[in-house]
Amino acid sequence: MNDAAFAPLISLAAELLPHALEISDDGAHDLAHLQRVWHNVRTLHEEEGGDLEVLLAAVLLHDCVAVEKNSPLRAHASRLAAEKAAAVLAEIHWPSERIAAVTHAIEAHSFSANISPLTLEAKIVQDADRLDSLGMLGVARTFYIAGRMGSALYDPQDPQAQQRDYDDKRFCLDHFQTKLLHLADGFQTAAGQRLAQIRHQRLKGFMEQFMEEIGSV
Repeated sequence: MNDAAFAPLISLAAELLPHALEISDDGAHDLAHLQRVWHNVRTLHEEEGGDLEVLLAAVLLHDCVAVEKNSPLRAHASRLAAEKAAAVLAEIHWPSERIAAVTHAIEAHSFSANISPLTLEAKIVQDADRLDSLGMLGVARTFYIAGRMGSALYDPQDPQAQQRDYDDKRFCLDHFQTKLLHLADGFQTAAGQRLAQIRHQRLKGFMEQFMEEIGSV
C-alpha cells in the first residue's frame, strides 16, 4: 500500500494501513477512497485545524469493516468499524482518550448511522468523507455502486419520478434525489460547506445534462 499518499504522517500510516481495509471488491470503498478522504481532510485541516494524528487514524480505519450498501447491517457499519479501530489502536498503545476521539469520528462519519459529530475532528472527517459523495466523484461512485447492486440507470417510464415514489434500490438516478442532492446542506465546517456547494453545483449540472440527453426535460 502507498503510505506516502498519507504524508506527513507516513510512519503512522504504515502502521495502520494493514488494518484499514478488509478483502473486498468494492471499488468505491478502497485505498483510493482513503487517499481522497485524506486529501480532503488535509484541505479542511489547513483552515479548521484539529489533531492530525486523530484525523489520520479515523480516515484510515473508518471503513475497516466492509459492509455492503444493501446489507441489513449497513446502519451499524460505522459502529463495527469503530470497535475494530479501538482494538487496533489499543494494540499499539494509544491512550484511551485518543482512542475515544478516533472512534467517535468513525462512528459519526456515516450518513446512515445519523450520529452528530461533537468534536472538531469528527466534523472534519464527516465533511471529508461526504465530499467524496459529491461532484464528479459522487457521480462516478453512485453509478459504480448501482452497477454492483444490479440497479437500472433510471426508470424509462418516469425518469424524474413524477408519478411514482423514488426507489434508489431499483434506479440509480433516484439516488441523486434521495441522498446526494441533500448532502451539501449538512456540512459541519465552514471550509467543508464552501467546498460542498461547489461540488453540489457540479452534481446539479450533471443531472440537468443527463435529463437533456435522455429526452426528459
